[in-house]
Amino acid sequence: MAINFKKSYKFAFKSSFYISLFVVFSLLIYNHFVQPINIFILLVFPITLFVFSFFLIQYRVEIFIYKRIKKLYDEVSILDATSLKNKIVTTDISSLTNDIRNFAKEKKIEIESLNIREEYRREFLGNISHELKTPLFTVQGYLDTLIEGGAIKDKTLRVKYIERASKGVERLISIVQDLDMISKFEVGDLNLEITKFDIISEIQNVFDLLEMKADAKNIILMFDEKYISPIHVYADKDKIQQVLTNLVMNSIKYGKENGTTEISVEKINKNKVLVRIQDNGDGIEQQHLSRIFERFFRISKSGSREEGGSGLGLAIVKHIIEAHNEKIFVQSTPQKGSEFSFTLKTSK
Repeated sequence: MAINFKKSYKFAFKSSFYISLFVVFSLLIYNHFVQPINIFILLVFPITLFVFSFFLIQYRVEIFIYKRIKKLYDEVSILDATSLKNKIVTTDISSLTNDIRNFAKEKKIEIESLNIREEYRREFLGNISHELKTPLFTVQGYLDTLIEGGAIKDKTLRVKYIERASKGVERLISIVQDLDMISKFEVGDLNLEITKFDIISEIQNVFDLLEMKADAKNIILMFDEKYISPIHVYADKDKIQQVLTNLVMNSIKYGKENGTTEISVEKINKNKVLVRIQDNGDGIEQQHLSRIFERFFRISKSGSREEGGSGLGLAIVKHIIEAHNEKIFVQSTPQKGSEFSFTLKTSK
């Protein structure tokens, strides 16, 4: 660690001044009450003492700073103290105190951040292990039954087990593809194709796509009002369709039977619209709202794996919206429902 040494004379000057002032005051008392002192001594001695004290104190302070404080800076370099690299060390004690205090705060924040990241890493590895293990064991189980259990000789069982193994492989592929997409978004390697399109038409397409899933739970997919005119936005059409599909799919998955999923498109200014997806499902507890966009995060340990999906839908949604330099919001009340909303540009 390169540390430049900068001299500061404030401490030595003040200390020498106070010493000289004390000596002058003492000499004046001696001169007045004991015996007269030569005026030359009264003038020269304090000045000489001031100069001597100044250089002595300054020298001692520099030695102290260089040997003690610099050693402290060097010792904490094991923490990769980039904030102290090329640091100018001053002999001003207050500045040094502030530097060390700020450095300690920064290190504390970094350590806390590392602990959070380590906890997230462990949780993420545990989640991805669980997500991959389930379809892998499914595929392995059916294949082992076919090969070792003799089911391969029975055409009906053979077709049935191969189809179920195929579904397990599809889920594995889905998880890997979603992880790959998130990784590309995070490193900025996934380019967006920005075009002008009608967001109302895309929402209707998503409704048509998911109509059968909604009917299975008797959930109505609807707009908040009848949109006569198109509302054009500038975004990646396919990615926004994926966002809408994931959000509407979640509203169906976690929605109550005989419920509704309502979408509204509101112009918030001449350049922005706000798309709202609202359901009247189970809702989300307040303590979980800050984490629902994390990869594989599930409110309950069992989650809704029986519903399928990779467990990455909301994480992908967040990455897509942020890649557009837009914002996504969530509000939820337990047992009453949730509302996800995001902004899009309406003009360039």
